[in-house]
Amino acid sequence: MFSHVMIGTNDLDKAKAFYDALLGTLDVRPARVDGHRIFYITKTGVFSVSKPIDGKAATPANGGTIGFAANSPEQVEAWHKAGVAAGGTPIENPPGIREASAGKLYLAYLRDLDGNKICAMHRMPA
Repeated sequence: MFSHVMIGTNDLDKAKAFYDALLGTLDVRPARVDGHRIFYITKTGVFSVSKPIDGKAATPANGGTIGFAANSPEQVEAWHKAGVAAGGTPIENPPGIREASAGKLYLAYLRDLDGNKICAMHRMPA
C-alpha cells in the first residue's frame, strides 16, 4: 500500500546516527544521504528522514506513530536498547506483549531525537 514514509528532522547528521543504529538491529543497511535527506531502502519499502524543504523547524506528528516490523521479540528488545543508547526516549510501557484485536503483539515504543513516536512490532504466533 505504501511506497515510503518520510519524517522531518532538525539535525540530519544526528538523525542518521540514531536511525543507522536503530534500524541496524532490524538488518537494515545504513542510510544513503541525498542532500537534505537520508533514505533507508528495503525490499518492502523506503523510510526517509528529511530537513523540511520549507526551511521551517521539523515537528512531530500529533497522534502519529511509525511502526517498524521485527522478526522476533529479541529483535524488538535490541531495537529498543539501541534506540535508547542512541538518545531516544522510552515511552509508554516497557517492551513486551500486548493483546490486540489482531492477536498478541510484542511491542516497544520510543520518541526519536526530534520527538517522533516510533515503534518496533513483532506479531506473535497464534
